[in-house]
Amino acid sequence: MGKKTTQEVPLHKVIMVGSGGVGKSALTLQYMYGDFVEEYDPTKADSYRKKITFDNQPCQIDILDTAGQEEYAAIRDNYYRSGEGFLCVFSICEYESFQHTQEFKDQISRVLDDDKVPFILVGNKADLSQRRKVDPREAAARATDWNCQYIETSAKTRQNVDEVYTLLMRLIQERKQSAKERERKKKKGKCVIL
Repeated sequence: MGKKTTQEVPLHKVIMVGSGGVGKSALTLQYMYGDFVEEYDPTKADSYRKKITFDNQPCQIDILDTAGQEEYAAIRDNYYRSGEGFLCVFSICEYESFQHTQEFKDQISRVLDDDKVPFILVGNKADLSQRRKVDPREAAARATDWNCQYIETSAKTRQNVDEVYTLLMRLIQERKQSAKERERKKKKGKCVIL
C-alpha cells in the first residue's frame, strides 16, 4: 500500500550497573520521577520506561536498574545482552565500590564482546564530598583508560542526573545512526553483474 504514516518512536535501552548501595535506584528514580528516595530496598531488578523528547524528537528510554548484590550475578549476563548503553555507578564515598567498577566493565565487555558499547563511569553521592574516598583524578584516569566519560552526580541534589542520561542516550543514538549508515553503504555497494 502506501508509506507508513505512524513513525515508530525510537527506544533506547539503558542498563544501570554497580555495587549495591551506590545509588543506582536513587539516580533512576530521580531521573524518572524527580524524587529522591533515601530509604530503598535492595533492588532485585526493576525496569522503567519513560517517553521523553530528545533532540526535539519523541523517544522512549527504558532503564533496567540491576541488583548490585552478587547473588544475582547469574541473571546479569542476560541483562547485559539486552543493553544498548551502560551507566556504571560507584559511590565517591566508598573506595571498594570504585574498585568493583572494573569487574562490571570486564563482565560487560566479555558478555557483549564489544569494547565500543556506550558506557559512562558515574561517581554518585557528590553531595557528600566531605566523605569522599575516591579521588576524581583517579576516576577520570580510569574513564580515560576505558575510553569513556566520567561524570559525578548526586541523586539527592539532582546534580548531573539529567545530563548523564542524556549523554548516554546521545551515545546510543550516534551508535545506532552509524550502524544504519554502514548498513546503507553495504547495500549500496552490492551490485549484480548479469
